[in-house]
Amino acid sequence: MDLQPVQEQDGRVNDMSAMNVLPVPGPFPLNVAGRESTGGQHPWRRYVAMGDSFTEGIGDPEPRVPGGHRGWADRLAEELGRSQQDFAYANLAIRGRLLQQILAEQLQPALDLRPDLISISAGGNDLIRPGSDPDALAEALDEAVGSMAATGATVLLFNGPDIRDTPVLGLVRGRVAIYNENLRTIAARHDAVIADMWSLRELKDPQMWADDRLHFSPLGHHTIAIMALESLNVPHTLMPLHPEPLQHRTWRAARREDMVWARSFFMPWVLRRVRHRSSGDGISAKRPTPGPIFGPGMPPGAAG
Repeated sequence: MDLQPVQEQDGRVNDMSAMNVLPVPGPFPLNVAGRESTGGQHPWRRYVAMGDSFTEGIGDPEPRVPGGHRGWADRLAEELGRSQQDFAYANLAIRGRLLQQILAEQLQPALDLRPDLISISAGGNDLIRPGSDPDALAEALDEAVGSMAATGATVLLFNGPDIRDTPVLGLVRGRVAIYNENLRTIAARHDAVIADMWSLRELKDPQMWADDRLHFSPLGHHTIAIMALESLNVPHTLMPLHPEPLQHRTWRAARREDMVWARSFFMPWVLRRVRHRSSGDGISAKRPTPGPIFGPGMPPGAAG
């Protein structure tokens, strides 16, 4: 393997003081069906992540990592790299991609990298478009997951969060629910692992979301990384974090924030849809080839 190390990172991006959160104790379950705990170890040596802005890490800016965004997938890989020799990680996700684009552009390159762990989160950008069909989307994804599983790799499949109270996204909550039920069927058919974001009640807290209200904040990505690790039955060092209570806002202040959000984020999003443009135009994958992952406080060599 030709593995190129990334630049060493100093400090902890997920430091609790920086994220304005409080640590809360809590055990992590290690009872995924058919997968036994390995006493701090795990069986995977090469992890490839596929998807859109969610997997790219948008909403979790970090200039010291490739692409300038960290996200849940980087955080997951950092933990996997702590206890496995020669661990390598690639991230092919690109913001704005629709399901068919992800499958056309990322599936074969991901398989060519011969991973033993593949994650895919796809379909979210399709579901927020008028007239999208969650059943047709699931049918296309089913075939792709079958191709991944046929290689012997473990497939980590993300469903959608409960977006009932989220502006814009909340309008398609019903489609997300239908899509999620289809994903459970796909996971059962191909023995994939479901990372269940719909059941992650913590994501209802506004502080889990970035200022654009479309992507997750650093706290949200951190929380999702913990859930994904637990779904894979991997012991980890990440602490569950609880956001501090939000300060009371007057009605006038809340409406002023809504106007700023609409002008800064919502209208540009609408204009891109009208012009058939994507936020990912001209963007390439941040980690196109597998390499070591050096997380916060992990000097070169510590991950393998």
